Amino acid sequence: METPFQSLRTATSRGATQPDRAATSEAPAFDTAQLAAELQSAARHMRVPETVGTSADLFPGVAIAVLIPCHDEAATIGAVIGGFRAALPQARIAVFDNGSKDETAAAARAAGAEVFVERRRGKGNVVRRMFAEISADVYVMVDGDATYDASAAPQLVAMIVNDRVDMAVGVRANVHEDAHRPGHALGNRLFNRLYGALFGYAFGDVFSGYRAFSRRFVKSFPALSSGFEIETELSVHATQLRLPIGEIALPYGKRVEGSASKLRSISDGWRILRTFVYLLKETRPAMFFGLPAVAFLLVAILLALPLIETYLATGLVPRFPTAILCTGLVILACMSATCGLILDSLARFRVEQKRMLYLALTRDG
Repeated sequence: METPFQSLRTATSRGATQPDRAATSEAPAFDTAQLAAELQSAARHMRVPETVGTSADLFPGVAIAVLIPCHDEAATIGAVIGGFRAALPQARIAVFDNGSKDETAAAARAAGAEVFVERRRGKGNVVRRMFAEISADVYVMVDGDATYDASAAPQLVAMIVNDRVDMAVGVRANVHEDAHRPGHALGNRLFNRLYGALFGYAFGDVFSGYRAFSRRFVKSFPALSSGFEIETELSVHATQLRLPIGEIALPYGKRVEGSASKLRSISDGWRILRTFVYLLKETRPAMFFGLPAVAFLLVAILLALPLIETYLATGLVPRFPTAILCTGLVILACMSATCGLILDSLARFRVEQKRMLYLALTRDG
């Protein structure tokens, strides 16, 4: 099949082979309209080479996605999108609206972001949808309340790309003085220490909503939580698989006027505490069941000591109810310890499976 350029060249060559009639006949007129039509037709068959990136790309060849979960953040979402557009020009920005009653979705679209709607209430449900919906090499997750510094995003991405960590956490600097209510500040300190004691890794800010992830972290993360406890689950996933983690202190500001915090100190704190207990049972069952076993055994020994002394002195056991109670506590201790040992073997098997899935995913997609 001839292209328009080939047909034009063939017609020209044929005209050159005809006998020379220039001496006896007039030369044909030059049809500019026809030539323009031929060039336009040929242009449709030409392909412009695709470029890997532009000069503005900070990380050439790296697909970056900025994921913004939000609920009723119409007052701030436009500024958040604009800030990340300037900080990461190459990034795909996706806003996940969690059933907002204001104009959050419209404001996000007007700012040039992709908008997805997740009707199941709760940040955990939104994160599950985000990680399933979006494909990228590096993911940046940030709240839509404009309290996090968008200009710091390249630092988090650099930790993923250059330092080869799987989760980079933006630790909120001066969070206790600048942007938290006293109840939130106290809870943040207590939960950070409790997390370190239970799971063996001392995060600077376990509840930070500003993080970057590698592709294999995101695609191996199960996302079982439904609410604000999702940050805890993210941290436990990294700790359990012993993934490389990076932290960097970043500015954290106050909410703008017209926006309100969605956190509830008592109810959300209780949910997070329950999540700690649940994740401890799932990831460290030997500790979860071992501590009650030790407690039951110690109480049984303390109650049994006077009975043993009386028996050694008189050969009698005068307090049968106490003896029966001690026997029951020892049985409970043995049962709890046995459950912990069995479930610990199952937990190790699950970690091995999760680790194999994680390793099967390449960093470059």
